[in-house]
Amino acid sequence: MNGSRGSEKLQAGPARGRKSGCVGRICFGYFHAMHRTENQKRGRLQQHIVELLACRRCPQMHKPVVSCGPVLSKVMLVGQAPGDKEPAFGRPFAWTAGKTMFRWFEEACGLTEAQFRASIYMAAVCRCFPGKKPMGGDRVPSREEVINCSDWFEREFDILQPELIIPVGKLGISRFLALERLDTMIGRQFQVKYRGRMVDLIPLPHPSGASPWHRIEPGKTLLEQALTLICSHPTFQLMVRRARAGNSRQVQELTKDRRAPRLPP
Repeated sequence: MNGSRGSEKLQAGPARGRKSGCVGRICFGYFHAMHRTENQKRGRLQQHIVELLACRRCPQMHKPVVSCGPVLSKVMLVGQAPGDKEPAFGRPFAWTAGKTMFRWFEEACGLTEAQFRASIYMAAVCRCFPGKKPMGGDRVPSREEVINCSDWFEREFDILQPELIIPVGKLGISRFLALERLDTMIGRQFQVKYRGRMVDLIPLPHPSGASPWHRIEPGKTLLEQALTLICSHPTFQLMVRRARAGNSRQVQELTKDRRAPRLPP
């Protein structure tokens, strides 16, 4: 596992002046195969989400299950667990913490919330709201609940085969790395082996207003460094370009308010 602090940009793509070897029928066959593979992945992901939404493994978790929908992406963001507002809206990061996180990406990368939701697959360590603690605040999922939910992420990882994972918060980070102090982990890029594949990992602090860590030093500067690493990552840039060029109807579908309509009085 290697980490590097800073905002060094990663570059990818063919050298200038190099001619493509894809011509005529060969080119058509290549893109046809890519399109077919993408459709197969989308079908697997849609079926996966149907099964995920029907999950009832953890009796203390509050339903419904929260999902971002079938977003095909090579970038996965892994949060901790939904709050009490996300089930009503039917999508992850739908309330205060989400507004903070999407503001980070808009300011650092010029990426709107709609574009982010259309281009990045958002998972979580647990997919249901854990409930409140007796003394206030959200309950931390138990070890058994984390284990129960882990294979949903593993299936998504196998389907999407991501090249970049963005774990958010201590629980999200601990899914992949031995948890240390945040100031030793935020602002760095790691490369880890997960389920037999090497993948880049750039952690973020949790955007909750309950923690001041990302608003004071050194957290403020380390957050900026982490966002610079994410925004300059070639896979993240590719997903963003696709979202900006994508179908606006798909973006609206992925970001629409999924609350049940109010009944007339």
